[in-house]
Amino acid sequence: MATHRLTELPADVLKLIEDVIGPALNVETVSAGYNNEIAARLHLGNGGSVFVKGLRQDHPRVWTQQREADVNPFTRGLAATLRWQIRRGGWDLLVFEDLGGRHADYSPGSPDLELVLQAMQNLASATSPADLDLKTMPQRMSTYVADPADVRFFEGRALLHTDWKPDNVLIVDGQAQLVDWAWASSGAAWIAPALWVIWLIASGHGAGEAESLAALHPAWDITPAHHIDAFARAQERLWELIAHADRPDEWTHKLHMAARTWAERRR
Repeated sequence: MATHRLTELPADVLKLIEDVIGPALNVETVSAGYNNEIAARLHLGNGGSVFVKGLRQDHPRVWTQQREADVNPFTRGLAATLRWQIRRGGWDLLVFEDLGGRHADYSPGSPDLELVLQAMQNLASATSPADLDLKTMPQRMSTYVADPADVRFFEGRALLHTDWKPDNVLIVDGQAQLVDWAWASSGAAWIAPALWVIWLIASGHGAGEAESLAALHPAWDITPAHHIDAFARAQERLWELIAHADRPDEWTHKLHMAARTWAERRR
């Protein structure tokens, strides 16, 4: 579920940040994203800028802040570098380098598709550290599989971003960079392109076209088809439940229909 976003950075929060990084000349709130109460770009006196995201320390999903902080050292070259974590005044704030750039375009024919796929392939070589407290994809999908034994198909040590919404992919200097690692997990490497399939369908691709793009990922063709089939069925159930939750947004309905379309193709 989306988290209520503050439309202005509270003065007390700005002071907490400035105490650490120095005075800000301008504050630009960011509307994209759903997981944080605060998301803002701060333009600094030295001519630079940073991106800040945060939640109150009593927020039920404040754990996602620590998840992002823990994952960040293992995402070099694929994500913004975390510069500070501030836990004061009842807030948990993450201050990242400001990547700039623009959101990825997933529409058919977009030149961004190749860049996203390259980032996905680079991520496939990143192994989830054994001492990092991440949920596994078998754990996350256990509620949605038709057969409990199917979760074994999703096992793996790859570090997975899992939220391939276009807003979470920035195109910066001809490369795709991933932001918002709140739902990072570990699992089989082919799950990244499998999740991308649903977003591609929701962005206007046919199911076959979306799978053709996913198949360019090196992990796809070496994965047994019935493993992907089971994941498609689980995703259909997941998005059906989300779509029937309170006040689903337009994208939720699109993703529900996309997940259904993909699952039907796999059947």
